[in-house]
Amino acid sequence: MSSPPKVLIIDDTEEVLFALCKFFKQKGYNVISASNGLDGLKMIEAEKQDLDIIITDLVLPNISGVAVISIVKKKYPNLPVIAITGWGEHPEALAKEAKADLVMEKPFKLPELEKAARDLLAK
Repeated sequence: MSSPPKVLIIDDTEEVLFALCKFFKQKGYNVISASNGLDGLKMIEAEKQDLDIIITDLVLPNISGVAVISIVKKKYPNLPVIAITGWGEHPEALAKEAKADLVMEKPFKLPELEKAARDLLAK
């Protein structure tokens, strides 16, 4: 049997990060998390061989989610990234420019996010 997919979730809102981590763990994912872009990038470097997908907020302290996506897509172009945002149209355009595989606006339903992750993992 293959190991569960490993997901890195980056969000600076504690409640959102907790809810996402809990949900993905219940769905059988191996979950790691970071609360800012810099820690997220450190985890990506440490876990790059094992990481299957990244879910990141766009507005983060230290290094923005847009910068995280841009760096990830340059170094690991096949690693899927879902951007999540509650900030209208401009960050969404930036996320697409940074080559996020998918941009989801908050509020979204957790099953929709998990289905999107599953779809990207199946590619």
